Order: sequence, then structure tokens, then C-alpha cells
Amino acid sequence: MQHTLSILLQNEAGALVRVAGLFAARGHNIDTLTVAATADPAVSRLTLTLRGDDAALTQIVQQTRKLVDVLQVEHPTHA
Repeated sequence: MQHTLSILLQNEAGALVRVAGLFAARGHNIDTLTVAATADPAVSRLTLTLRGDDAALTQIVQQTRKLVDVLQVEHPTHA
């Protein structure tokens, strides 16, 4: 099943690498990835899609929320 995540993260060097590294370390492939600035220049929005079951998604969302640079993680289709 395909899932879309919206992640707000601090706009700092290396933040994207840490998020992508977490997915790679857990064996999850990111299908699409888009990063854009927000109204606050210190915050960026990262939108990505990935495939996996609900249990794997729950685990990766919880682990992503623990990253220092991550401010918020949303899964819009499960809101």
C-alpha cells in the first residue's frame, strides 16, 4: 500500500540526510520526495511517498518523530 507523509523539519544542513538515512537504515524505499520552504524560513516541508503495510508505517513514523530536526510528522490519509 502506498502512503504519503508530510514532515516539517528545521531548515538546517543535514536534516534531509538524517531523515532519508533513517528510512534507508530501516529498509524502506522512498518512492517520491519533495522539499519546499514554508512561510517560516527556518522550517521546510518534506513530502514523501513510500510503500509498506500499516505496521511498518507506524514504526517508521514513530522513529521519524524522534529525530532532532523533525518538528512534526503527518500522515494525511490517516488523519
